[in-house]
Amino acid sequence: MLIFLVPLLLGFTLNVASAFTATWSQRWGEKRGRQVTAVLRNVLGIPVWVVGLIVAARTPSPALWNPPPAEELLAWLLLAAGCTVIGLALTALRTRAALPSMRDTLVERGLYARVRHPIHAGLFLVWASLVLLHPTEVIALACAIGACWTLVQTGAEEVDLLQRLPGYLEYMRRVPRFLPRMHPPAEPR
Repeated sequence: MLIFLVPLLLGFTLNVASAFTATWSQRWGEKRGRQVTAVLRNVLGIPVWVVGLIVAARTPSPALWNPPPAEELLAWLLLAAGCTVIGLALTALRTRAALPSMRDTLVERGLYARVRHPIHAGLFLVWASLVLLHPTEVIALACAIGACWTLVQTGAEEVDLLQRLPGYLEYMRRVPRFLPRMHPPAEPR
């Protein structure tokens, strides 16, 4: 029953390891560091944890509740919102998302002007939507692990970004992590 945990946890672990572009670049040079990051994230990490989610969805498991139609609609709206946020964030990052390097510059436009980690904010919406769409014990466990991994991934990426991007510390002070502020902070006098 818990076989889905193997690819899920392996993929998440490889994905977290991809967050150390600065470390890989210091160890093996900028070009190889960039390649290691790309392979860990794009070739191994994301595809492996997606397989884990697929296996979880196909694993027989008791339903936690019987979702009413309104809940299913909400789930699809959350999924669409999460995927849209992720897509817009990836568009703003361009190649920085797939091939981060020591030469990257800080992106502060679009969604990144409002939150530091819109991709991860979008993932939280996706995790919630999956539980609402397929409310089984296995999916709930997989998505809870996914939400925890998202927090760990965010922390690891921030450590790396502080090393790679001048101005990131000031950006952290100005821009919230996942949820935009309702009102922009007051300008200092």
